[in-house]
Amino acid sequence: MNEMMSTGMEIMLVGMGSVFSFLAMLIVAVNLMATTIQRFFPEKKLEPVKKKSAETDPKVIAAVTAAVHKYRHQQNS
Repeated sequence: MNEMMSTGMEIMLVGMGSVFSFLAMLIVAVNLMATTIQRFFPEKKLEPVKKKSAETDPKVIAAVTAAVHKYRHQQNS
């Protein structure tokens, strides 16, 4: 029984060690790729979008108001 526990622990440690090693290599590879990509393809700085004037044409407001009124009137009929 003691020999089986020893063998089980050994297999468990080898398995966990191999998984840990693989994950560590994966992290190193991903970081290396990210660094390489940022070096050769840097992000372009975007200029902020200029906001348009907050004023709206009164004719547009009247048209939208009339359309909403007509829609609500048709829904109530």
